Amino acid sequence: MKPHVEIEAVPSHSEEHHQVRELCCSQPWGQDWSSSFTMNTYLFLYDLMQFCGHSWIFTNMIIRFMSFGKDSMADTFYSIGLVMRLCQLLSILEILHILIGIDKSRLFPRFLQITERVIVLFVVINSQEEVQGKCVVCVLFFLWNLLDVVRYTYNMLARMGIYYLPLTWLNFSLCIPLYPLSVLAKAFAICVSLPYFESFGTYSIKLPFPFAISIYFPYVLKMYLLVLFIGMFFITHTLISERNAHLGRSNIKKKRS
Repeated sequence: MKPHVEIEAVPSHSEEHHQVRELCCSQPWGQDWSSSFTMNTYLFLYDLMQFCGHSWIFTNMIIRFMSFGKDSMADTFYSIGLVMRLCQLLSILEILHILIGIDKSRLFPRFLQITERVIVLFVVINSQEEVQGKCVVCVLFFLWNLLDVVRYTYNMLARMGIYYLPLTWLNFSLCIPLYPLSVLAKAFAICVSLPYFESFGTYSIKLPFPFAISIYFPYVLKMYLLVLFIGMFFITHTLISERNAHLGRSNIKKKRS
């Protein structure tokens, strides 16, 4: 009797390639990689838009100051205010990025920094035309844009896996002295605006019966000054911690490699 021999069909090279492709596409990690690439591309484009806006403002301010000197400070808000407001409105998306998990930054410090800018820019400066021509507005815009040009440049390169050591050092070191200076500029802008809020009664309201409560907005701003300085110490401590975490010897060696 002849032995029974079973012959198993061997898949061709094209069939193997097709099976492997189907297996890869069916795996969750394949979908995660595609989603991660899409989110990384989106964040890169967001950083690029912010970089273009802030670098345009920063360059415009420098050229105007070199051309007109101190006279350029008086109409800083009128020349770049629109682009500045657009950039700050766009930055609100960063809170959403953290909430949905595509940005690993800490939520509360970033929330404080964004809300500080929005309140000072839209509530204080934008609402009082007399404040818009003050030199403190020019100083404040200069500090904001200097920090943001460096930050968004670093973020764009980091999305591509590029870590340039001097830029990394600048990104995590420059904000430590400049952020408290920007808070002082914000506080000074609020103090300058107080007489105008008192004279014009902007945002001061009186609630109707049965509440019968008057909200005097200059008092609200004075209380906000306290919040501003408390937040400054908290955020400065956070910035120092981030600097120590990113500029440690082990992290620098990893980024170099």
